[in-house]
Amino acid sequence: MKYPKEYLDEIKLRLKVSVVVSKFLSLKKRGKEYVGLSPFKNEKTPSFTVNDEKEFYHCFATAEHGNIFDFVMKTQNLRFGEAVKYLANLAGMQPYIFSKQDEEREKKWKTYSSIYNQYVNFHHNQLLKNEDFDFVRSYLKNRSLDKDQVKKFKIGFVEKNSKFFDTLRKDFNLDDILETGLFYLDEKKKIYVERFKNRLIFPINNISGQPIALGGRIIDKSDFLAKYINSPETSFFKKGSNLYNLNLARKLSNKLDSIYLVEGYMDVIGLSKNGIENAVANLGTALTDKQIFTLNQFFNDVIICFDGDESGYKAATRAAENSIKDLKPEKQISFLFLPDAEDPDSFVNKNGKKYFIDFSEQNKISIHQFIFNHYKKNTRNNPSSMAIFEKKLRAIANTIKDNFIKKYVLEYFLDKISELTPHLNQTIKKSRMRVRSLEKTKKHFNESESLSGVELKEFSLIYLIINNLTLIQQNIHLVENIKLFTEVNKQIFDKIITKLKLEKKLSLDQLDIDGQLIDKINKFAPIKHILKNKLINEHEIIELIDDISRDLNNYDLEFRIQELESKFSQDLSETTFNELKELKKKQNIN
Repeated sequence: MKYPKEYLDEIKLRLKVSVVVSKFLSLKKRGKEYVGLSPFKNEKTPSFTVNDEKEFYHCFATAEHGNIFDFVMKTQNLRFGEAVKYLANLAGMQPYIFSKQDEEREKKWKTYSSIYNQYVNFHHNQLLKNEDFDFVRSYLKNRSLDKDQVKKFKIGFVEKNSKFFDTLRKDFNLDDILETGLFYLDEKKKIYVERFKNRLIFPINNISGQPIALGGRIIDKSDFLAKYINSPETSFFKKGSNLYNLNLARKLSNKLDSIYLVEGYMDVIGLSKNGIENAVANLGTALTDKQIFTLNQFFNDVIICFDGDESGYKAATRAAENSIKDLKPEKQISFLFLPDAEDPDSFVNKNGKKYFIDFSEQNKISIHQFIFNHYKKNTRNNPSSMAIFEKKLRAIANTIKDNFIKKYVLEYFLDKISELTPHLNQTIKKSRMRVRSLEKTKKHFNESESLSGVELKEFSLIYLIINNLTLIQQNIHLVENIKLFTEVNKQIFDKIITKLKLEKKLSLDQLDIDGQLIDKINKFAPIKHILKNKLINEHEIIELIDDISRDLNNYDLEFRIQELESKFSQDLSETTFNELKELKKKQNIN
């Protein structure tokens, strides 16, 4: 028995040709295509190509050509039904079980598809050619949409008193027409009414480009009509399983790694008009697992870009919590928030393609960053609130299916929480205690308020060196590789080390350093208060220098850790994570 078309389309939707072929032979990316050695002939030079955008493979050596079903049948010597079962399993789908209703369902699909194609084509042509629709074309022009976009997306308009129901009734029975959701019965008047009357219509296509539903938008202001409506769910249309413009956007997956997920049809069309064609829209529902899974089949980075208002933010929050569980090591889900009162359509029309893409690159944040920031805003600095905060983040991390991502996201959450609760981070605590212990022993000059902790550490190091030149010259190896961070102090330090290496015996006068700088160091170096009323021997001087060196090294580690944490929050790379772990081990040792 024949497999239903939508079942086969679903397999093709979930599996790129390159994914299937790479199970059996090695492929390398070359431009838009993949190349490899032919499975149909022994060869040394690759002549076999795979094109995901066009959904076929081609062997130049043997002229073999086809889709994923053809490839599996020919290379694995399987019949079509066996190939379908293999690929359905690979796509994570249940095997198709034929029943008596299958043949009837296939007939219904052909009828359903025929009704939709006639409906869409008629109202599209009406919008393009009907002289009475000038007011609709003026509306589109004011929305910066031209004829090219109307044709590309096959936008149509359903007039208020459309008689197309009567046209369809000549060729189709009533039940089949009502199954499409294009019409409904007005119980009071006992007449069948156009669901999309007096609205622009946007065809929602399946993966093969066949219309299966509509979105409709009013163009007149109304206090009692919804601005947008969608087709009701039918046997062939499920809102949570489809995305507007996926049939076109998926063809770009060979060229682009990212896809914008926006809220509305006009957002997709506005982006396309400005040259950003890798965009899809969800269909008036919360983002579903199926939609994320589908996008991940084609793109590595899903950028969720909802409107810059409160409802857009709430929708993004729901989307984040629902989709983080499907995060994978090689995939990213990011969020982009536009300025208040802007949507992708208005923003790109004002600023253009380049600005929109640059804004996206600079302002998108990873899904785990967004979730952390969202719950942090609602957390107060008290034990009860912090406990609820941590419990919530742990619960979200535990929903992630991939164990590697789960581990790294939880690590990220806990590290960020530790920054908010420094008493839990012993390394930072010890470092701060050392700084405070020095500050308690020194007099508080008003001028010192502008000096950072690291700058005061450097002052102490230089103070010890310039007041113990002979000792330091004899032990130059202990100080020559210490890293300083403040530019002026670094210059002084380098100059002193160079002189100590060149001169046989060196005095403070021979250093040739600005006297005001020396006075500043002598005035603010915290270490001088430890030395003031206590006799310190050479061994103790070396120990103090060693302590300061360790502190400065920890500052260096903290800076590097912060850089890696920022990098890790963007790429979730295992390599970055391991580097981070090693630096934290060093920090703990110090």
